Amino acid sequence: MTENMPARQTSTVMHVRCPDQLPEESYRRVLELLAELSPVVQALPPTAALVELKGALRYHGTDARHLGEILRVRTLSRLGVDVRVGIGTSITVAATASAQVPQPGGVLTIAPDHVTAWLGSLPVEALHGIGPRQAAVLTDYGIHSVGLLAAVPPATVLRLLGGRTAADRARGIDPRPVVPRALPAAATVRHRFPRHTLDGADARAALLETVVRLGLLLRGRDQAARALTLKLSFAGGGIWEKTRRLAEPSGHDDDLRLIAYQLMDAAALQRGRLTALALKGEDLLDADQIAQQITLDDARESRLIAEAAIDRVRGKFGPGVIGPATVFRRAS
Repeated sequence: MTENMPARQTSTVMHVRCPDQLPEESYRRVLELLAELSPVVQALPPTAALVELKGALRYHGTDARHLGEILRVRTLSRLGVDVRVGIGTSITVAATASAQVPQPGGVLTIAPDHVTAWLGSLPVEALHGIGPRQAAVLTDYGIHSVGLLAAVPPATVLRLLGGRTAADRARGIDPRPVVPRALPAAATVRHRFPRHTLDGADARAALLETVVRLGLLLRGRDQAARALTLKLSFAGGGIWEKTRRLAEPSGHDDDLRLIAYQLMDAAALQRGRLTALALKGEDLLDADQIAQQITLDDARESRLIAEAAIDRVRGKFGPGVIGPATVFRRAS
């Protein structure tokens, strides 16, 4: 799905849309694949990204469309994830193009000399940056297409929408650069309940299980979290989410469990029917950056020694062979 574009042309911005509800870890891996194509990658959480291809075209000796196809092949073959890719002369053109690619994926490249005609044929609500309210205002005044919006004097657009940005973008004018920006370091573990679950022993056991899994993941990466976020999903689509910082960065189960339980208590659940929960370690840093505090707490030191031994057992026999008794309560 491509409008032909010679390699010498200047369509250099790639906008990538991943599937909705893509897990964060998969999204991060997509960003890593983008970085293999170009060093200038801007993450747009939760599931999109921008890539500046100008230097990458020279480096790879190919055109932008081919790089988009390479990306799709890599995300499909390595991650099992298809993406929608739009390529154009600006962020607006590229992002508008990616939204026009039908799911599950594809590549749409808009050549510089086709931008005006291509944008002009789209309904006004399809222009990237135009929200439902703005589209409704424009439609009320008979401006149904991007082409009509481009023909309206900027002063009129200013009166209708309170700004001239939409008028410029309707003409394909968008001077914003792609600014390299990575996702903050984070790690997430999730638990989905097989049936709707009320707050109680099962919910607490699931929370403790995510704590253990998150701690093992962090220690395996030699990382520590400065904050934890607990996200609870309820029957009917409700979501509760809250973040709390740790007193000191840590990847140890004891510290993570304390904050996780505080977060669960803060949710003040009564009869809420849980369908899933997720625990995210945020603002991560390398474990060797943590100052080692001298402690006189013999009980804590003993627990840390035991934790290290348990990690070695898990490393040899699998992560599920040992853990807190509460985690295994459903097996009894």
